[in-house]
Amino acid sequence: MGPVPAGVLQLLALIAALALAYVPLGDYMARVYSSDKHLRVEKWIYKGIGANPNAEMRWPAYLRGVLAFSAVGVLFLYLLQRLQGHLPGSLGFAAIDPDQAFNTAASFVSNTNWQSYYGEQAMGHVVQTAGLAVQNFVSAAVGIAVAVALVRGFARSRTGELGNFWSDLVRGTVRILIPISVIGAIVLVACGAIQNFSGIHEVGQFMGGSQQWNGGAVASQEAIKELGTNGGGYFNANSAHPFENPTPFTNLFEIFLILLIPFALTRTFGRMVGSLRQGYAILATMATIWIGFTALMMWTEFTHHGPALELAGGAYEGKEVRFGVGGSSIFAVATTLTSTGAVDSFHSSFTGLGGGITMLGMQLGEIAPGGTGSGLYGMLVMAVIAVFIAGLMVGRTPEYLGKKIGTREIKLAACYILITPALVLVFTAAAMALPTPGNSMTNSGAHGFSEILYAYTSGANNNGSAFAGLNADTQWFNTTIGLAMLLGRFLPMVFVLALAGSLAEQRPVPATAGTLRTEKPLFTGLLVGAILIITGLTYFPALALGPLAEGLAS
Repeated sequence: MGPVPAGVLQLLALIAALALAYVPLGDYMARVYSSDKHLRVEKWIYKGIGANPNAEMRWPAYLRGVLAFSAVGVLFLYLLQRLQGHLPGSLGFAAIDPDQAFNTAASFVSNTNWQSYYGEQAMGHVVQTAGLAVQNFVSAAVGIAVAVALVRGFARSRTGELGNFWSDLVRGTVRILIPISVIGAIVLVACGAIQNFSGIHEVGQFMGGSQQWNGGAVASQEAIKELGTNGGGYFNANSAHPFENPTPFTNLFEIFLILLIPFALTRTFGRMVGSLRQGYAILATMATIWIGFTALMMWTEFTHHGPALELAGGAYEGKEVRFGVGGSSIFAVATTLTSTGAVDSFHSSFTGLGGGITMLGMQLGEIAPGGTGSGLYGMLVMAVIAVFIAGLMVGRTPEYLGKKIGTREIKLAACYILITPALVLVFTAAAMALPTPGNSMTNSGAHGFSEILYAYTSGANNNGSAFAGLNADTQWFNTTIGLAMLLGRFLPMVFVLALAGSLAEQRPVPATAGTLRTEKPLFTGLLVGAILIITGLTYFPALALGPLAEGLAS
């Protein structure tokens, strides 16, 4: 079988697996966040942290819970890295430098998992398992909790209460993320991924020197890194490393884990607002963009002109031969249209247009299907923008799910969609204008600019993947990308929760003959168009200087 049919078959198999899991998982998550019962282990956790899981919160209290919990997470992970040299199981690794410890703490707490270090040469077992792996779970649970709070804002009326953050956090971790991750880790171990607490081993002599590898609880961290759309890697090669991703089957399975919860949350949304068709409309929007980007990526990587590429059957540079162009293209789109950041190939080695597709996927806001929770609330904010645009076109007050989109709501939605591009473009401009940051680029011209643009796009959008080629382990990049990650994660949450509170306080508006039917294909098309136009107007000048210039010149 040729590489193109093989890639298409992988895509079809992935779609079938996601379709089979969609209804049961989506309905289960709706029951998890709608139930008033608590498991025994959850009661122990609430008692330990001193939280009352039955106390309803308005949006300021919910936000304070998100920010306080995340701030403690940053501090704990920072201290854990700084004290690594004194911890057991450190494998002899020294403490992490302050700027890199800040960057890594901000990265994992913000669900970004950007890494400016070599995982197998910097982090011991304690930091990996008690620090990074824990944040993989709870940062994903925070994202789902905020999404559920926004859904409650649409579903509830004449109340400002959005649920309880601590209950949502614990339930998401205990009932959803941990059980699925256990199953995922078992599958990965069965297929060859490693899971141990082994020390450092010398595995052979190469070019007059020795090569060393250390073991670790890799499969368990790999499962939650993909399921929670975290990203990062136990090893520097990330999901291209055979210890993390041994076979073509595990490659497809990891893509499945990446997309599983973000797509299924649209079913959860439909259940909680009382209209499955509304969930299907959001799902159709996400799926249209995801399939379109995947097809475009496979086309650019399989058919890019050039004698070497034509003889090889595709652009193989930077890709694992065991995954091929098809598997690598599907993974690259999945990881950049979500907030995952895991990579099984090096995006810097993609064709010029292929690299631009990965960048554009993040710049859309990672909403197709996006991160665990962040994809859904990002898409719902875009839906608010779309119904506002539709209202302007027909001269009606915009409404969505029975709620009027007034001045306050549209201002909050506008702030949400503007904050991330502002972070990306301002930090990129500063890095290009100052003399020192440019020394980190290994390429000049359009490709070098793409390296820096990609780094801040990845950080501010909480993706975490790297274009490769940029030396980001400097005080400038560790600090500024760390700030971009924290601001890009938590400032949008402020606007999302404020929007949820505003919607929850409204009285429901009855549908009339002039109400825009947001469950119809027409609205799906309008939403896709609004997303592409807003992103294009925002980022096109920067993309024209980087990947577009490189793609047209090659």
